[in-house]
Amino acid sequence: MIKLLLIMLSFSFAFASSGASTDVIPDITMTWVGISALVIFVIGYYFVAAEEKFHIDKAKPALFIGTFMFMLIAVYYSLNNLDMNLVHIQAEHLILEIAEIFFFLFVAMTYIETLIHMNVFEKLKYNLVSKGYTYRKLFWLTGFLAFFISPIADNLTTALILSTVLITIERKNAAFLVPGAINIVVAANAGGAWSPFGDITTLMAWTAGKGHFVDFLFLFPASISGYLVTAWLLSRFVPKTHPDFDASTEKAPKLMQGANNVVLLGVFTIFSAVMSHQFLHLPAMWGMMFGLALLKLYQYRLKKVYNSTLNIFESMSKIENNTLLFFFGILAAVGALYFIGWLALAAVVYDPSVLGPTWSNIGVGFLSAIVDNVPVMSAVLKASPDMGVEQWMLVTLTAGVGGSLISFGSAAGVGVMGKLPGIYTFGSHMKYAWTIFIGYVVSVAIWYFQYEILGLYIKY
Repeated sequence: MIKLLLIMLSFSFAFASSGASTDVIPDITMTWVGISALVIFVIGYYFVAAEEKFHIDKAKPALFIGTFMFMLIAVYYSLNNLDMNLVHIQAEHLILEIAEIFFFLFVAMTYIETLIHMNVFEKLKYNLVSKGYTYRKLFWLTGFLAFFISPIADNLTTALILSTVLITIERKNAAFLVPGAINIVVAANAGGAWSPFGDITTLMAWTAGKGHFVDFLFLFPASISGYLVTAWLLSRFVPKTHPDFDASTEKAPKLMQGANNVVLLGVFTIFSAVMSHQFLHLPAMWGMMFGLALLKLYQYRLKKVYNSTLNIFESMSKIENNTLLFFFGILAAVGALYFIGWLALAAVVYDPSVLGPTWSNIGVGFLSAIVDNVPVMSAVLKASPDMGVEQWMLVTLTAGVGGSLISFGSAAGVGVMGKLPGIYTFGSHMKYAWTIFIGYVVSVAIWYFQYEILGLYIKY
């Protein structure tokens, strides 16, 4: 899934190609370009966060800072007669990995738009709402689905699917939509934290050999406890009323011919992405594109056999391109910060004379919300501080769950912002951020009680 893909991006940030004339990338943090890039990043992030205030799409400032920062680095290297090959190699690695992310998301969003067109989500909405569930019950139902689907699929795909369900249930009631969207983001990120496949941070730590498969399963108590606390607090703000629905007048939506098979194809596409990376050593995007090919072939069959009006290119035209461009810009900007040397400075805090492992790993959660958990975790793994498995599980937990603290701090949050534009924004998220913070504290407290006091984990 998306973590299987992003793991390669994080490592490419950390290391230049072995074909470069030198393996050492100069530290230029305290030069004019280092300071300028940091200032540009902060200003750009301000406009991303203030999307609601300035009515500027978050993709615009993100794309600007991501491209401009790298251009400044290239200018600095050229003026100072540094090895331009390092810039070239770094940019090639970056654009290659971003392209893989781009096409991965492209296929996932195409499937979602196709399922929308085939009335799958309208049918799901009818099945939920027709049972007479209140907004609060629907809040809990979508949250639990997100928490338990995410470990199998991934937090981004899970969040995209369930936010689509959310918007089909209700399109205007912000009192339900905002807490519901936050609930899905928190549940998807928390659910992904206790599975090696559920989140980028867990996969990164697992692949790096910082823990065995079963080690991550021991994070389940901390993950679900923190989520339940946040969800309970959020649910207090969700109305107990029912969605507008009259069973006597509302007719059950009819699925288009072949809709169930498209759902199965979507599941197989996820499976194909996982298998492509794990066993065939191909990018996860390869399996996703294979799934897109199967979808196109199935569309051809539907047209020939049933004269179906399904058009995959029409589904593609409805994709939230601003979400894709936002990812491009942010990942490019973060890659520039790493290339300059800013993110490598984070390793210093692990020294016992500074903060030490526990407090540093707790701080990783807050940093991952502001920057992004991919490069933050990459910096920790690259520094490879001397820590036991309990500390590696803590940083996995905090980096995964911490992304929920800010709306754009995780792939799931960015995806939901794209599905609910103007409703789920940075501002609306921050109104309830205190509930997420309390859940974060609870997760860390459960980890401390389980690992440090009771010692309930596998010791090697």
